[in-house]
Amino acid sequence: MSYEAVIGLEVHVELLTRSKMFCRCSAEFGAPPNSRVCPVCLGMPGVLPVINKRAVEFVIMTGLALNCRISDYSKLDRKNYFYPDLPKNYQISQYDLPIALDGLLEIELDGAKKRVGITRVHIEEDTGKNLHPEGASYSQVDFNRCGVPLMEIVSEPDMRSPQEAYEYLQKLKAILEYLEVSDCNMEEGSLRAEANVSLRPAGSSEYGTKAEIKNVNSFKGVQKALEYEIDRQSQMLSSGGTVVQETRMWDEERGITATMRSKEAAHDYRYFPEPDLVPVVVDEPWVEEMRKRLPELPGARRVRFVEQYGIPDYDAGVLTASKAVADYYEQCVRSGAEPKGASNWVMGDLQFQLRETGTDIAACKVSPENLAAMLKLIADDTISGKIAKTVFKEMFMTGKAPAEIVREHGLQQITDEGEVGEIIDRIIRENPEPVESYRRGKTNAIAFLVGQVMRATKGKANPQLVNKMLEKKLS
Repeated sequence: MSYEAVIGLEVHVELLTRSKMFCRCSAEFGAPPNSRVCPVCLGMPGVLPVINKRAVEFVIMTGLALNCRISDYSKLDRKNYFYPDLPKNYQISQYDLPIALDGLLEIELDGAKKRVGITRVHIEEDTGKNLHPEGASYSQVDFNRCGVPLMEIVSEPDMRSPQEAYEYLQKLKAILEYLEVSDCNMEEGSLRAEANVSLRPAGSSEYGTKAEIKNVNSFKGVQKALEYEIDRQSQMLSSGGTVVQETRMWDEERGITATMRSKEAAHDYRYFPEPDLVPVVVDEPWVEEMRKRLPELPGARRVRFVEQYGIPDYDAGVLTASKAVADYYEQCVRSGAEPKGASNWVMGDLQFQLRETGTDIAACKVSPENLAAMLKLIADDTISGKIAKTVFKEMFMTGKAPAEIVREHGLQQITDEGEVGEIIDRIIRENPEPVESYRRGKTNAIAFLVGQVMRATKGKANPQLVNKMLEKKLS
């Protein structure tokens, strides 16, 4: 029997506010353990939380960007459970009345577009973090993260493959970066994804028993975890077994999912309204104010790049997938670069160097203005495209201007016909066999001669000029 996967995703996003969700403690990452806590975020008796308005606005903006309906009335609830990293023994979250509902996100895979429903976007507070020192027989808890504003985005179970889940996460991350509501740093826990997956017989409309996968550190990890889990459930069902509803963890090193605990249902959390907080009332003027704050989102920017700069839709999709990359490209073009040439270099050599060195584009030493200046040197035949690769690599390492590098290393292209002609004459004398082959009609022999000229000039001769003069001399 063949099975169909049914996948839904829950994405937790730490919001980019200066203070925590219900107190004035700093929400900045990286402080010494337990140095950014107070009686409110530690849940001491008698304290009263106060809602962070900026965090609520970030949720409203995200809801609007995801085509959600914004609730005019929502409330916060206590979600009760008992873990060491939860000092109050409950988490302030939202249950039946979230801020945003019924949205959608369009993804594209292999040229086909698909809409994934967004069930809800709600606000809550983050938990602390358990620390497990290597070799120690004890664990520790850092409560700095406890109380940091957290947004949860829950999708409908509309995805049918791990690749669709990966595309959804990539698209969602891009939108969040454009909104600037989170830094989306997965290494620091600012963005965490959990996947729910079940299988059902192909053609069936009934849902199977799902497993939730936690502890995944990357989008590729989510994809791999789903691939493993789909295979595990398929083998279990095919052999007559039963899938148990549970929470499983992804073991990156072993490439498997493993049981953590039985899956809780809503009643296990004993939700009830948070008595210390007033409801959140969002009127139409507030929604419209947030709508006006929305930036140009990735989809709209992609369309504009195609229309304004005349680049292919593929290029525009790659460039706008990251706000930082799109900003870099646009500044490069505004500095005088030809749009398609700039696109090729940003998508090619720049991205290659960033990946190879593990550098974020924000820390890149090649400014958009200097990349545009280098492209101008290619356009006016000061350097060839091949030499440009050498120039760019040094620009990336040193941050120097391209003209300075060309001058220091004597990389200026040779365009003088007299000088090039003398070198060509020598190459023709030294290589009689390929010359004769060319004259007998084997025109591809000229490629060897061009290569010899370029080698003799250390790549500095203008390739177009070399081809043109060689053809003339050989004929």
